[in-house]
Amino acid sequence: MKVTLAAHGGLAATVNLRLPPKVLDTDTLPENAASELARLVAAAVAPPVADQPGRARDAMSYTITVEDGGRSTVLKQSDAAMTPAFAALLAWLQEYLDQQ
Repeated sequence: MKVTLAAHGGLAATVNLRLPPKVLDTDTLPENAASELARLVAAAVAPPVADQPGRARDAMSYTITVEDGGRSTVLKQSDAAMTPAFAALLAWLQEYLDQQ
């Protein structure tokens, strides 16, 4: 599975536009990290149970693209409207990618 994280907008939008998306391939991860990532992706892909609040000025938005077995799933949420499952996946990805 390959997971790509892109951040857009916010007060530092001009800086974020210049940064390429970050990519993580589960084939390069330890088994426990790959399993945890797969669990977080599965939870974030599940449909949300309730509507989230609307847009906010200067809020960051995030696009997480998951490619697995020839199938691509795109998840998009923002700081103003983020499910707990998406937030958990985003936090895990940011922490793991920052360590590299």
